Amino acid sequence: MRIDDWGSVMRYIPRIADGELEEALARAGAVLIEGPKACGKTETASRRAASIVHLDVDPNVSAQVAVDPSLVLEGARPRLLDEWQLHPVLWNTVRRSVDAADSRGQFLLTGSTAPAADAVRHSGAGRFARLRMRTLSLFESRDADGTVSLRAVLDGDPPRAAAPSLDFDGLLARIATGGWPGLAGLPAPSALASIRDYAETIATVDIDAAGRRRDASRVMRLMRALARSVATEVTVSTLARDEASLSRDAVREYLDALARIFVIEDQPAWSAHLRSSATLRKEPKRHLADPSLALALVGGDATALRRDLAYAGQLFESLVVHDLRVLAQPLGGEVFHARDSTGREVDAVVQLPSGRWAGFEVKLGASAQIVDAAAAGLRAFAADVRADDPVLTVVTGTGPSYRRADGVNVVAIGALGP
Repeated sequence: MRIDDWGSVMRYIPRIADGELEEALARAGAVLIEGPKACGKTETASRRAASIVHLDVDPNVSAQVAVDPSLVLEGARPRLLDEWQLHPVLWNTVRRSVDAADSRGQFLLTGSTAPAADAVRHSGAGRFARLRMRTLSLFESRDADGTVSLRAVLDGDPPRAAAPSLDFDGLLARIATGGWPGLAGLPAPSALASIRDYAETIATVDIDAAGRRRDASRVMRLMRALARSVATEVTVSTLARDEASLSRDAVREYLDALARIFVIEDQPAWSAHLRSSATLRKEPKRHLADPSLALALVGGDATALRRDLAYAGQLFESLVVHDLRVLAQPLGGEVFHARDSTGREVDAVVQLPSGRWAGFEVKLGASAQIVDAAAAGLRAFAADVRADDPVLTVVTGTGPSYRRADGVNVVAIGALGP
């Protein structure tokens, strides 16, 4: 047990990233683990570390760095440098140490802020492996039973599972409280209050770590604008109008700062060759680090989501994209979205290193009419892509998981696992 970022005692929750970390340590001299605060990076890394230095709280670090940065690296290995970006000089110090040792699995670096481009002079290619961590997926928090394997679905196996125990109300409650490891088991009101505090800390403290001081009230207004438009292709111009006090250039700079502290993670547009003259739109979809953060920013809870099913659908799509990212990452998969100039779209496209792709349409409801329309949309889009037959799947909020007669899969999010 340890004290987590929320100030509470927590027990370790096994992560999909555990296996990724083992593989990364076996192939690289150092592993960089990045992600938003309170997503579990330090706890995951510390379970593999032989020694740890917390650069944000250790009073000796600044003096050691001033005299000789390599002093910080002294200790049993793998050595964990927690919040390494507070002293960017350590990047090159670690790189040189890895070269000298000529051995894998020497260092673990965790960070909640990506350093500025000019802060890291050398890429670390060949020495550093990179691992992105996010908040808990439904499978990791045990809200999904994992009876349907994403790997198997991507391999073409038909899903087959009864309706999971996660029902509609349970799904809305999970969206509201999120996948923050340190909040697991807390009553919903306490979890929601903690997430609202987290949002305030982002605006008043954390964002300043991304380079310079920014007006906290403007940061909050921009994050609320993002929260209202979560899982949509909202443009910088629209965000500037919605926020009302920032120029488009300022909005871009604020978005970059929020991305550098991993509070937002855009879903880029997919690039593919179409058979028709239609063109693919290039605007990314906007997502926050966890759907619960979006709900906290607009002042809602699970009861409010039940009254506003349209917004619940936006947050559900963001949740599915989040979980697809977590589950597809060990497979080398990246998650995009696609929409062409005729309006045909796919909510999520998982692109694998082999070039194969899979399309996912996300629907909170699971009625036959909803699934029929979603499946038809997926087939129409896929028919216009110059590629081998992809795996097509409708992800629903509830219900059974199966393959339809037309070859389109239907999978309930509460059944999805690695």
